[in-house]
This record gives sequence, C-alpha cells and structure tokens, in this order.
Amino acid sequence: MNSLLKPTSIESCALCPRACGAHRAFGDSGVCGAADALKLARAALHMWEEPPISGERGSGTIFFSGCPLKCVYCQNHEISTGNFGIEVPAERLVEIMFELQDQGAHNINLVTATHYAHLLPHAVSQARAQGLAIPIVYNTSGYERVEAVAELGDVVDVWLTDYKYASDELGRELSHVSDYPDVAERALVQMCKEIERRGGALSDADGMMKRGTIVRHLVLPGHADDSCAVLDRIWNAVGDVPISVMNQYTPNAAMRVAGGLLSRAVTTEEYEQVLDHADDLGFTTMFWQEGGAVDESFTPPFDTTGVLKPSA
Repeated sequence: MNSLLKPTSIESCALCPRACGAHRAFGDSGVCGAADALKLARAALHMWEEPPISGERGSGTIFFSGCPLKCVYCQNHEISTGNFGIEVPAERLVEIMFELQDQGAHNINLVTATHYAHLLPHAVSQARAQGLAIPIVYNTSGYERVEAVAELGDVVDVWLTDYKYASDELGRELSHVSDYPDVAERALVQMCKEIERRGGALSDADGMMKRGTIVRHLVLPGHADDSCAVLDRIWNAVGDVPISVMNQYTPNAAMRVAGGLLSRAVTTEEYEQVLDHADDLGFTTMFWQEGGAVDESFTPPFDTTGVLKPSA
C-alpha cells in the first residue's frame, strides 16, 4: 500500500478528504490554511476534556493552527480560520510532548492535527524512542480519510472523534463540505478497527483511557432531530462505543450577528431529547454535561502558551 503520510504527501496535498491538491511543500496554502511550516497555537494542560482524558492532572493539549472544515459556529475560529499561531520546526513537536509529560499530563492530545498528519508518525516514533510514556490522543473533527486513519493506527492510542451531522445538507450549510456524514462514518469504523487490532479498549486502575475511542457530538440549537440521527448512525456503524453528548454550544460573534437558530444556546428540552435517545438505543458509556455548560471556559485562550521553547 502506498503511504498517504509520507514526507512528500503535501506536494499535492490529499491528507484530508477534500484532497485539494495544494502544493503545500512549495509554500502554497491548502483549504485548511496550512502551507509547509508547522504552526501551533497553544500547548498546555487542559482540564475540560472527558474524565478518562483529562483526569485530575489534565490532558496535554497541542492545538494545531488551521482546519480542513469551515464550521460557521466554530469556537476556535481564531486558529481554525483566523490563521493564528506560531511557526515552529517539526522537531519542536517532540520537545513539547516531553514538556507536557513533565507537567504531569495524562496524555498527549493532538487537537485538529489532520492537515499535519504527515509529521505524526516520525514525531511520535522519536518521542517514544526517547521515553515518552503516555498515550497519544487524536482529537479530530471526524472528517478523516480512512487511509490516514489506518496509517495512524499504531501511532494513535485514543481516538477522540467528533460526529457532527447525519445530514449532508447540514454539513454543506454549516461546515462547507458535502459528504460529512458518510466520511465520518467510514473513518469511525476504521478507528474502531484499529483499536480492536491492537487488543481492544484499555483503561488503567484510575479509569484513565490508555487505548480506545470516544465519539463526541455537539448538540446544536434547533437540530436535536439530526443529533438523534447521528446517534443512530453511530450505533448502526460501530455499536456500543463510548459517546460524549455535549450541550456547551456557545454562539460566536458571527452567529450572534447573523441571528437565527445558531444565535442561541441549546434548550434543556433539546438536550434531554438527545440524551433520552442515546439511552433508548442502549449506549452504556455516555458522558454528558450538566445545565449551564454554555461557558467560554471550555475554550482555552489561544495565546501561544507552551509553543516556543522555554528560555534557559
């Protein structure tokens, strides 16, 4: 099988399902906003992931700049579409992993790394060889190529993946892609296959996930029916996988100005409809958020914390 994640793969980029063909190796930017240089926005402990990810000490999150999706309601818009971040050499990624491990991180959490996936096999291999001992979490929008997931199967220990929509129309309207549901489903199936190939889900005595998959879904205001359809697709595709149903949607400035459904928070009734449906389907491991979760504390400050090498 030809490698999708080879060093030359960004000469005509096809890392994500858009396969935009941008000549990133020669300085052109892809739809994701990335060119040839690695750009990071933040690297720090994060306490607001699911309990098996954040634990008591925090998840060692590394936020990559840019994103293959263009979600109109994105809470991380400064880095996903705003091109915020600092360019660093690829070797810096390995150093950051060790700095986070030294801070007590339960894991290394690669947030929206899809468009830099060609750097990950070598970086993680180098880190493991030098003594990195905590799991690698791949925190993704779910919009992934099956081939890339397969090649990352021995690199990634925990897949923390979104499943945003069951409707093609919603994907087009809100994330500017026409094929999100089917792409996300195929990617999820492959993620679960990779975990099974390595021996199945694994947690330690404290309940921290060492290997496995968690599927996230953010309930959007006015779209509870689609959220229920998302849960149907997850159940039918991979069965009783751990899910995280979130009600933390917070309208960004653009959504507040635009008005309409996405200018408000999710109602209690909408959220309970989705949670009840998850129960009815039979999901046995479900993370959910209590009322009042709409809070910008879930979005860390993108201030380049931890990106540059500390001064001696």
